[in-house]
Amino acid sequence: MPLHYYLIFSALLFAVGLAGALTRRNAILVLVGIELMLNAANLNFIAFWRYSPDPNAIQGILFVIFSIAIAAAEAAVGLALIISIYRHYKTTNLEKMDSLKG
Repeated sequence: MPLHYYLIFSALLFAVGLAGALTRRNAILVLVGIELMLNAANLNFIAFWRYSPDPNAIQGILFVIFSIAIAAAEAAVGLALIISIYRHYKTTNLEKMDSLKG
């Protein structure tokens, strides 16, 4: 498959994730949208690594592994924050969480 197929798919995946992150009111679905955007970036890393002049180099894989580790940490911290906010507000609706007071 040519490179532009991967790039088009990655752009569509990023657009779906962005739309999900911007239009959803549920905090968990916003995190899912952010994860989709990170996966689109990972797909770009892998595609450009695979079609680079030296695909045997390991830089592309290292970028993706680092990005997956950051995404896992982001998901863990994000879910911990959502659980904490849910305990306080009894909702995951982002529009009802408008106060920074504890």
